[in-house]
Amino acid sequence: MAKSITVVVIDGHTLTRYGLVGLVAGAEGIEMVGECGTAAEAAAVVAVAVPDVVVLDVALPDGDGLRVAAELRDRYADLGIVVLTSNTEDDVMFRALETGVSAFVCKTAPNGEVLAAIRHAAVAACSFTATGLAGALGRRNSVMVGLTLSPREQQVLALLTDGMSVPAIARSMFVSPSTAKTYVARLYEKLGACNRAQAIMTALRLGLIERQLAVPA
Repeated sequence: MAKSITVVVIDGHTLTRYGLVGLVAGAEGIEMVGECGTAAEAAAVVAVAVPDVVVLDVALPDGDGLRVAAELRDRYADLGIVVLTSNTEDDVMFRALETGVSAFVCKTAPNGEVLAAIRHAAVAACSFTATGLAGALGRRNSVMVGLTLSPREQQVLALLTDGMSVPAIARSMFVSPSTAKTYVARLYEKLGACNRAQAIMTALRLGLIERQLAVPA
């Protein structure tokens, strides 16, 4: 008899977690071996249960599910990681892809899609799958084709990536703080960003800056 796929569920919504537990319990060849509702509990539950696959929510009540996913990926190279989300925006999907998860699934997806993602993660932990990925890649590529930064915008982006504040950018560029603020605002608008972190993440995805040059906001 083939070994069952063992699963841990990490989701802060009790009804969602119970629904997943019930779904897995009724699926052939899949066995639930642990569950929790917070990021704080995740590492200990996974360490004890040693599952083949972790299914976790992007938005945990005490933390970022994708940060938890990144920590698990760093610790367990062969662990299957399925991310469940209510937010299927392209930015969230690409964050999941960059984090190294195995599958990205909307919480409203059919049960069969969730189970398929778990089975995929169990055998191809480092291979990303997501419904809508092709469309998201197409949209990103179309943005890349149409988006170019002026030398001034490239300079502002580099200074933001270095962690500089607006006053520091003004001093570096020998302009007034209000002018520097305008430059930053125009860059955010072009990148479709609301803040420094979003601007840097978008620039990374578009290849406008290299990952090793980016610093946390």
